[in-house]
Amino acid sequence: MRLRPVEVTDTGAVLAALASTELLWLESPTNPMLGVVELRPILAAPSRAGVTTVVDNTFATPMSQQPLAWGADAVVHSASKYIGGHSDLLLGAVITAEEDRRASLLAHRTLQGAIPGVMESYLALRGLRTLPLRFAQQQRTAQELAERLPGHPAVTSVRYPGLGSDPNHDRARAQMSGFGAIISFVVADAETADRLTGALELIVGGTSLGGVETTIDRRRRWPGEEAVPAGLLRPSVGLEHPEDLWEDLQHALSSSINI
Repeated sequence: MRLRPVEVTDTGAVLAALASTELLWLESPTNPMLGVVELRPILAAPSRAGVTTVVDNTFATPMSQQPLAWGADAVVHSASKYIGGHSDLLLGAVITAEEDRRASLLAHRTLQGAIPGVMESYLALRGLRTLPLRFAQQQRTAQELAERLPGHPAVTSVRYPGLGSDPNHDRARAQMSGFGAIISFVVADAETADRLTGALELIVGGTSLGGVETTIDRRRRWPGEEAVPAGLLRPSVGLEHPEDLWEDLQHALSSSINI
């Protein structure tokens, strides 16, 4: 099997790649740049006949986007994130459109032993019960913070599909019922970003996301993220009061440039 990377937000490039593809793996919105894939035309394309399509729907959750309804063969979630919702679960989930595919995956999982324990299953079900309420509030707060961030002099750019200025705004509006709870914004450089995260008091530094607490991560510090701007920060908005979060962000942003 040969891996062929494609810019997934370039619909034409994705459609062109289908002719020589057996498995198409998409993520939308993407991590961490929050690019939005045009899922409907790609999943409905006649050229995808014989191509298995999988969509990572972790950032959107089933609350905002349902790719199976548009023709995806399978959807994957990091259930550790929004489904669990409390940063105390390590689990993944695969949902299929066809029973035969589900049976095949189930047999493979059973034979390989990747079976969730009782506690993991309980934590995932507990999280699912509050997912609609949690995610709705997280999206509202994310929208509010994303609208405020461009006004701060330390911020050079903001990516959030809910902003009218975002290059993927129209695309997101067409296929998502909400814009998610992840924001990406860029400050001058890595040093500024590190000073910012060091000055935060309420928001927690960490690479995981989707919990009830707001976390923030400088993605460029991880191997394999060389294409990401050095000063990019990716907050995952939790359930704290929006004003408390903004006060913490505003203080840290100002501290990062007033040294």
